[in-house]
Parts: sequence; C-alpha cells; structure tokens
Amino acid sequence: MGWFHTLLIVPIFNLLVFFYDIIPGKDMGVAIILLTILIKLILWPFMNSSLKSQKALQEIQPKIEELKVTHKDDKEGLAKAMMELYKVEKVSPFASCLPMLVQFPILIALYRVLLQGFDPSALGQLYPFIPNPGTIEPHFLGFLNLGVPNIWLALIAGVFQFFQTRMLTTGKPPKQVQGTAGAKDETMLASMNKSMLYFMPAVTVLIGARLPGGLALYWVTVTVFSLVQQIVVFKQKQRSKEVKTI
Repeated sequence: MGWFHTLLIVPIFNLLVFFYDIIPGKDMGVAIILLTILIKLILWPFMNSSLKSQKALQEIQPKIEELKVTHKDDKEGLAKAMMELYKVEKVSPFASCLPMLVQFPILIALYRVLLQGFDPSALGQLYPFIPNPGTIEPHFLGFLNLGVPNIWLALIAGVFQFFQTRMLTTGKPPKQVQGTAGAKDETMLASMNKSMLYFMPAVTVLIGARLPGGLALYWVTVTVFSLVQQIVVFKQKQRSKEVKTI
C-alpha cells in the first residue's frame, strides 16, 4: 500500500521528528504526546459527531422498544417506524460509525510510525525542510525507555481505558423499557457492556505490555484525550437539553 505510506505514514513521521527537534532536551515522549494531541484535535469534529450520535441513540432507546412492542409481528412496519423515528429525532444510526472510518486510517498510520520511528534508517523518509537529528533518543522524562515494553505505561493505559469505556456503556434498561418485551434484550446488552468494561482494559494492558513503550504512551494520550472529549460533548448535550426544556 504505497499510497498509504506516502500520504499518511511519511507525513506523520515527519511531524513526529519535527516535534522531537523543537522540544528542549529532545524528549521523544513529549513529541509523541504533542503529535497525538495534534492529530486528535484535527479529528475532533468527527469524533464529536460520533459521540453525539451514540448518546442520542441511547436516549431514544425507550421509544425504539415501544415500537418493537407495537410492531412485534410486523418487521416491515417496524423498519418504517424506526426510520421515521430517526428522522423525527434527527438521529442517524450510521453517524457514529462513519467518523470512526475516517479516524481509523490515521490512527493506524500513527501506530506504524511509532512502531518503526526509533529506527535510524527511518530518518531517510524526512522531508528536505525537516532537520535530521541523526539519531533519536527513545526516552521520556529522561528515564523511561520508549523503545522497549513498559508494563507501567500499559497499566496506566488500561486504567484510563476502563473509565472511558464505563462512560460510554449503558447500565440497566431505562425505567421506560423495564417490563416491556424488549427489556430482555436490553438486559442482555447491559450484561455484554459490563463484560466489555473489564475486557477492553485487560486487552489494552496485555497488548501494551508487549509493544514498545512509545505505543503505550500514545495509547495513554489517546485515551485521556478521548475521555476529556466525551466529558465536554456530554456536558454540552446536557446543557442543550436543559435549554430546550426551559
């Protein structure tokens, strides 16, 4: 995939080296954090759309369950009713997926950059206007070697992953849904969400403990940034609802 390497991996690698060059003390950890934040800021509008759609779909779940009861023997009627509901509520069931499709290639490219970024041979990919540092010192704060696995960074990534996942998961079925025919499905979904709440952080730790510390630091930064973004988006949505009810 030459185009992927040329259009995404090489520019991101150059940005990483640029940050590394201008940071006093040439701290690769700080360079990784700055690069990750910059990319997440660029992707902020896409992620905002995804988060708002996820929240909106959760909020109209009681209405969806009512439709399932009303049209329990009419699949075609249920499909039409749900499309009408999405139209009235201005919610797209696909809106939460599309932003992720936009982000995914960029995040994969960043992953590839960090995976090979400490190799001196990679410096041959630098643009003429990016100073070549000669070598890259893979340390963060002077003592954390980001070129080798670091269990502590992996554990920190897992902890933040837990809080991020918990904020996005739903608990018990809403009161409006409890006692309806769809409550069983909702309870099963809540149980699956609870399993993911612990499964995802565990996977993050297991994978992070085997990869170079630079990737674990990247994942910590991504997760913290995403957590902050979720808080901001959900608070904005809550304020918007409060204003509409006044």
